[in-house]
Amino acid sequence: MTWKAIEKPRQGWTVVPNLLDYERTRAEFSWDGARRELDGLPGGLGLNIAHEAVDRHAAGPRRDHRALRWLGKRGEVRDFTYAGLSALTNRFANVLSRLGVGRGERVFLLAGRIPELYISALGTLKNGSVFCPLFSAFGPEPIRQRISLGDGRVLVTTAMLYKRKVAELRASLAGLRHVLLIGAPEEVRAIPDTHDFHQLMAEADERFTIAPTAPEDLALLHFTSGTTGRPKGAMHVHEAAVAHHLTGYFALDFHPDDIFWCTADPGWVTGTSYGIIAPLTHGITSIVDEAEFDAERWYGILQRQRVTVWYTAPTAVRMMMKVGTEVISKYDLSRLRFIASVGEPLNPEAVVWGQKAFGMPIHDNWWQTETGGIMIANYASMDVRPGSMGRPLPGIEAGIVHLRKDGSVEMVDEPGVEGELALRPGWPSMFRGYLHEEERYRKCFAGGWYLTGDLARRDRDGYFWFVGRADDVIKSSGHLIGPFEVESVLLEHPAVAEAGVIGKPDPVAGQVVKAFVSLKPAYSSSEELRLELLGFARKRLGAVVAPKEIDFVANVPKTRSGKIMRRLLKARELGLPEGDISTLESQ
Repeated sequence: MTWKAIEKPRQGWTVVPNLLDYERTRAEFSWDGARRELDGLPGGLGLNIAHEAVDRHAAGPRRDHRALRWLGKRGEVRDFTYAGLSALTNRFANVLSRLGVGRGERVFLLAGRIPELYISALGTLKNGSVFCPLFSAFGPEPIRQRISLGDGRVLVTTAMLYKRKVAELRASLAGLRHVLLIGAPEEVRAIPDTHDFHQLMAEADERFTIAPTAPEDLALLHFTSGTTGRPKGAMHVHEAAVAHHLTGYFALDFHPDDIFWCTADPGWVTGTSYGIIAPLTHGITSIVDEAEFDAERWYGILQRQRVTVWYTAPTAVRMMMKVGTEVISKYDLSRLRFIASVGEPLNPEAVVWGQKAFGMPIHDNWWQTETGGIMIANYASMDVRPGSMGRPLPGIEAGIVHLRKDGSVEMVDEPGVEGELALRPGWPSMFRGYLHEEERYRKCFAGGWYLTGDLARRDRDGYFWFVGRADDVIKSSGHLIGPFEVESVLLEHPAVAEAGVIGKPDPVAGQVVKAFVSLKPAYSSSEELRLELLGFARKRLGAVVAPKEIDFVANVPKTRSGKIMRRLLKARELGLPEGDISTLESQ
């Protein structure tokens, strides 16, 4: 039996979940079976992500099915069928070929969520080149650093972003041969030493044959922030599509008629793995919204676009919680059947709020840039345990380990014991290395495990619970305290919108817990409220774990992917260097 054998037909708008029998599916699962769910290149010439995402559907019965619906921030709407997307991505592949851009060469994309980004990403993969996304919010130095580290040959960006962020550093990017600008023709022509993206596309042939692509050929290069040093370039290969497809089926519960909305920017790995690849490999429709977060706009999109599956981030959930549930009642969200979240572990309060606000829980899942796809999830067929990451995907073996001083690994079998979350290597979307940093990559593995750097615990039923990053854990008077636990309790107070927790050096305890709290609009900071929050946390957590200090802040610093930057809170508190803050949500 293949992993798809449990599939059952729709029953009206009640959709039978894909993963019904978790234990049986895990026992019978094989990655070889998962690979057979994809076509491979015609003639057995390998595996190419763009072929699986676009061309195989364009050549079949879903050729006229909508692949992407783009919503512009000024009200524009553009639709792309699989056949149309195939032709456009072929054109871009031909543009690269005509420019002499070869296999394995890096193509960087610096743009907001505009159609040209998605077309360029897939066309790059067709050409056998490597897609390297950049956040459009990056400043000049993070852009220069990543293009230099990645040995970028091509940059696709907008005329506005080029003038604001790239023009002055262009001379320092000796390896960058071509810059393709998206914009009005007269604006682009006025910028020297660049190409007009749309002119090149218009001149290109819409027929293209993907050359043989080995599953292990480099396809994606995602830069993830270093704590204090330079960013790390995590390398992913074309075989990653196998995991993208599988996790879309099991973790996000994709069905053929779904309309899916992933709110993530492709500058973040979620926006590539699940904003581009996974839904397209399933032949479903993806919504792409150019605009930034606005609660009423988002609810309007869910209603008008009849979204059925929604994948977003804890930051967005907390922002919606801040606005309140009253506004939701104005919208018909009856088509929505599954909500998932990723980025930072979802606090229990947010899961419960989802049930109240949408009539369904928000399903947290866990993965990293390095894993390339979802590894642990709460599934549509299972009850959600608020605060839990869920259970491992079929094909994924996860464990809790302790790393000994001699570098060996000790397995933790007892439920509830905290340790480092580890995964058995071998899944298709596992990163194949850090670019130019082999030693750094080797240190991620020990005793036959990939060490994630996250601390967690496992309960008796096999659910995993996030504790914190290994370097975030607070050691106070001999106790190990996970900041996530403290933050989650503070979020239960009606005044608190966001919370970030760090360990502050203390001559007696070693460290004490300090919290930084931003408030909901109806509340204002005061000494009275500070004491109330300290007492609230102490009652819930006990004297050892509860924060000893609380500061009120306008916003808790987060990355654009929604992760609380605790190390930045600590650096600012202690007057230390801030390190790499290129992914900070706002600077």
